[in-house]
Formats: sequence, C-alpha cells, structure tokens
Amino acid sequence: MRKIILISSVSLLLLAPFASPQATKTPVSPRGPSIAAGSQGVVVSGKGAATAAGIKILEQGGNAADAGAATLLALSVTYVGAFCVGGEVPILVYSADQKNVKLLEGQGEAPRDPKAIAWYMQHGIPDGDVKAAAVPGTIDAIVTLLKLYGTKSFEEVVQPTLAILDAGGPSWYIDTGGGQRIETGVNWQADMAVTFRKLVQSEKAAKGTRQQKLQAVSDRFYRGDIADALEAWYIEKGGFLRKADLAAHETPVVDPLETTYRGYTVYKAGPLTQGPYLLQTLRLLEGFDLKKMGFNSADYIHTVIEAEKLALADRDEYYGDPNFVKVPMQQLLSDQYTEMRRKLIDTKKASLELRPGDPYNMKPTKPPTITGPWHGGTTIMCVTDKFGNVIAATPSGLSSTAGVAGRTGIIHGSRLSSLNTFAGTPNVIQPGKRPRITLSPTLLFRGTDNDNQPVMAISVAGGDQQDQAAIQVILNYVEFGMSPEEAFKAPRFSTEHFISSFGQDAARLGSLSVPPTLPEAVQADLRARGHVVTASRGVGGVALIGIDPKTKQATAVGPAAGEMK
Repeated sequence: MRKIILISSVSLLLLAPFASPQATKTPVSPRGPSIAAGSQGVVVSGKGAATAAGIKILEQGGNAADAGAATLLALSVTYVGAFCVGGEVPILVYSADQKNVKLLEGQGEAPRDPKAIAWYMQHGIPDGDVKAAAVPGTIDAIVTLLKLYGTKSFEEVVQPTLAILDAGGPSWYIDTGGGQRIETGVNWQADMAVTFRKLVQSEKAAKGTRQQKLQAVSDRFYRGDIADALEAWYIEKGGFLRKADLAAHETPVVDPLETTYRGYTVYKAGPLTQGPYLLQTLRLLEGFDLKKMGFNSADYIHTVIEAEKLALADRDEYYGDPNFVKVPMQQLLSDQYTEMRRKLIDTKKASLELRPGDPYNMKPTKPPTITGPWHGGTTIMCVTDKFGNVIAATPSGLSSTAGVAGRTGIIHGSRLSSLNTFAGTPNVIQPGKRPRITLSPTLLFRGTDNDNQPVMAISVAGGDQQDQAAIQVILNYVEFGMSPEEAFKAPRFSTEHFISSFGQDAARLGSLSVPPTLPEAVQADLRARGHVVTASRGVGGVALIGIDPKTKQATAVGPAAGEMK
C-alpha cells in the first residue's frame, strides 16, 4: 500500500496564547517536552512555521480563535501527511464571554449517491485513494470558528500561510514501497496559494457584515469555481464525490457531552467521535480508589485497562453519526448503567472478550453485533488567550495516495476508511453520512457548577489510542496531583482490545502495551492476571495546556514552544 510522506518530523501542534508573567522558552529536545509561558501569549508546535503563524496573529491583536485559525491553516500546508485542506478538524471552544463550551463538528460526509454506497458495500472502502475521501471539512470549520469567535478576517489569518506557500513549502512524496519514493504535486504550493487568494478575493468582494464576508469564503470553496474544479478532479480520478456533496456541507455547532469526575467537569465531542468513551471510562473509574493503588501499579493499570475495554466495546457497538443513528448516550452515561458495568471488572482477572452492554434494557452485557468478517495521521492543537478563551482541536487528514486535486493545490484525506461495511451497524457507510472519527479533543474544568474554570486543554494524535492517552493525562493530574509537565511526561500504557477504527481490523483481545521502564514485577503481575503484555515506548502524541484557575497562569507543554514578544 502506498503512503503519503511529508518530509519533516512528526508534528504535534499546541497553541497557548497566554501564561505566566515571566515569559520563558525551552529549546526543542527530542528527549523531552518543550515548555513555554508568557503573559501575552505562547504557541507550542512541532512545526516552527505553524507556531510562527499563531504568534503573528496574537501580535496583531487577535484572540484564541484568530490564532487557532491561522495555525490550522499553516499546519494544513506544513504537515500534509497528518492534516490538509481536504481533511477534518473537530474543535472544542470555551468562550469566556458566553461562559459556555461549544463543539464545531468539522467533519465531511460520504458521497450522497446511493450507487456509490452500493459500490462500497460490494467492494469495501479503499484505504487511501480518492474513493476514500470525505467532503473536505477544514475550510468551513475554520470559517465557522472565525465567524462565531474570531475578530480577524480570513485575509488576515491566511497571510502567514501564504508566506509559507510563496516560499515553496515542504516537499510531498508518495511511497511506492521498497524504499522508492516519487515526488508528486511539485507545484502544489503555488496552486494552493492561488486557491487561498481566490478565497480572499471573495471575502473582499462580498458586501455586508464581517460574518457575511467570511461566509463568501466558504461559498466559493464549496459552491463556486473551486467546487467545480474539485468535481472535475473527482470524475477524472474515479471518485464518487460531486459538487452537490460539497454544496450541502456545513459545520454543525453543537453542545458537547460532559460528565463530572472527582470535582472536575470534562467536556468531549459526541458520538460522531470516539470521545464519549473517555467519559464512560471515567465514570467507571470513579468507583475505585486509584490514588491508593498507586501510579502505574499493577492494580492501577489493570483497573484502568479493564474499564477502557468496557467503554470501548460500547463505542464499537453504539457510536456513529447522530444524524443517522440514535445513540443512547444518556443511558450509557447514567448511574444505573455505570454501576452495572462497573461490577463486570474483575480486579484479579483480565477480560479476553468483547463485552458491550445493553443500555436500552439496562443489562450489563450483550453479544457484540460486529463479529466479522474482518479486513483490514493526525496532529493536535490547543489555544488559550489573555481573555480566558480556550480551544482544543484535533486536526487530521489521514494520508491519501490520491495526489493533488488538479490545479487547486488541495490534497484530500481518506477519512471514509473510518466507516465500515457491516450492514445495520451504527457506523456503516450511508449516503451523506459522516464517519465516526477517532479525533477527540478534551477540555477539563475545575468545579461542577456554573462557576467552574478551565484548567486543562488536551489534544492527542494517535488514532484509537488518543483517548487512552488523554484519560491517563487527566488521571495523572486529578488523582496523583501531577503538574501539567509531569502529566505530559509520565509513561503511558494502552490496549488494542477493540475493533479498529480503520480498516475494520479485529480486536487484539487481552492486549496490553506497557512502558519498557515498567518494573518486571509489575509486568509479571499483569501477565498473571491474563493480560497479553508487550513493551512500547509511545502511546499517543500528547500536547496540552495547564491553566491555574486562580492566577490564570497557563503552561503549554509539547514538542516545540515559543512566546509572543
């Protein structure tokens, strides 16, 4: 299978445009995180150009939404293998003025042609080519972010990205296997710059309010000549998307899901993502004294993994696009259901089967609906500003082998591979349906009432592992009192005891990946309980912002950090 490779290091993006009174900067180190703090704003990113884009907008008086939009645009052209204009980005936004959290569901849809869906059901969903592309969600998500929360124009926030493109941008290759690589899209940077400038022209030409001018950006992309060019390319390459699919796309703005855990409130995206299973897991874990068990003890790791297995089984059984399926989230997060499911956790024995529950009939288990046949790139961003606004987003594009869309410069993802072809299941592909994605940003607040304050924004790259890493970051902070830096650096564990969100791969029952540094006695204890233990150095690519609710000091932790001067 060919893979798209961007010639650069792995990118983990985080913005934090405010922090401590004394600005600091830690050099990038491959052996540890970079930490930045500053009273006027900080940005941390695995890509220096994306970091600079966010800082530039902050220096120009922009807020978190403006800086987030600029950084997302820059990231879309500096780490194409993980995020692109043809990709997607769910965005959690806390508005300090409105005192609420909203979710921007920046995810595109499957083709609406029933004949296309019939083809997928017969042939499967190809991994990587144009038939796996969903409607591009990035541009409308960014425009929606600016319309609702920003102060800048699209022209202003896209300027740093245009500078990157005008300078030539990064190289982009298709991996043909056997160590051979073919450079593709040689002129894509110039073409992408032309496309962005067309969007700027539409904004400037439009009459009316700032919001109407911003809407003109989306209209040209999804309903104008850019959509015409994309449709021509889809037809040329044998794809199923059409201009009508693009024209129908809008970014829903909805209330996120939330739950409480030991005096904190956790906000997540809904069942269009895997995010709710983090909430289900925390609800299960609240019935155990994890702190007494001790950090990364055998009891602690066993209990967390067993809770995750139960929540993941419900994810695979029930989650999907809520526009198409009724997901019983209220029941899944209810006290009665949680207490029934918690009793399934055997403190001395690892579960070796998939055990979804039955929230409709309030029964602890039922046989899984999906039993086979089996067949078989993300980055991160968080922002907070001096006004108290907080954003967590998980942008992605999934590597595609489809190449550049004609002369538009637009590169697509392959997100439809996150749908399946199991008829009658919640995540089966249907006309206009959105894939259930793994992208799952998190906001953590201290308190459980109207006076609660944001204390952490978390974004994780890593497919199905994303929320396993986020769960441990939260537990490190809440249960063990770790600082944001300590919570980031602490070694993590994970399981693949779930149906893969990509390619419909079967669960690796009983699997448990632990840090190589975990004492052998702990590993032996876990094996004795039935876990299939292997050692692994990496579980999710985490970036986070920790915020002191009293002093408002913020600490950004991630791969590369810098501050606004």
